Amino acid sequence: MLVSRKAAGTLFVSGALSLTLGSLLYPAMLGVQKVTGAPERVIATPATGPLTEADRDFVVQVRSAGLWEYPVGQTASKKGTTTTVKTAGEHLVERHALLDAACRNVAGQLGITLPNQPSPQQQGFVATLKAESGKQFDTDMATLLRAADGRLLSTIASVRTTTKNSLVRALADQANDAVLDNITVLEKTGLVDFSQVLFQETTTPTLPAQDITPPPPAATQPQVVLTPSANSTLSSSPSVG
Repeated sequence: MLVSRKAAGTLFVSGALSLTLGSLLYPAMLGVQKVTGAPERVIATPATGPLTEADRDFVVQVRSAGLWEYPVGQTASKKGTTTTVKTAGEHLVERHALLDAACRNVAGQLGITLPNQPSPQQQGFVATLKAESGKQFDTDMATLLRAADGRLLSTIASVRTTTKNSLVRALADQANDAVLDNITVLEKTGLVDFSQVLFQETTTPTLPAQDITPPPPAATQPQVVLTPSANSTLSSSPSVG
């Protein structure tokens, strides 16, 4: 199976993903490139508490995660072959829509510029899964998203315990609830390959920055909004800030 990366950084995969799932997961699933490598450096001092590079990167990472997991959830809710896969897709859509609203709120208050597209690598995951069907899609979707959310959960815990900014802390609380819900419904599909998940969660990210960094939004482009489905059954989460 051939996996190529074009100049834009998007991964294009031909054939079944199962043969290259380990390659796709290695060595980074989610990531926002740090500009200076000094996560504890304070970059702003709003009334809600000092804002560090790690805080800013976290807000961007939450946004980036939603920008790729949301469309995957839409795809799963439509073409999943089992009820549990469809349910997982619906939860991904609803949880990320609610979390994205909180993320945009926090970013607006803290002056953080959010991307309108996920990273090139994440865009590649979306394209790959959309091209799949049947049990192949079900299995790869469950494993890929479970690994991604496992890493994100670790990031949430780290930020929640270290940030001095109350808005970032509140966003971390909401993200924790959303990601735990996602992980739970993904595991309930019974399709998660935990050996792949463990490998991913214990491997140090080393991909080039251009692959794991969401592109900045165009100056004239309106902010992308992730909206709940019309028949959403999930209650709205408390607003942050």
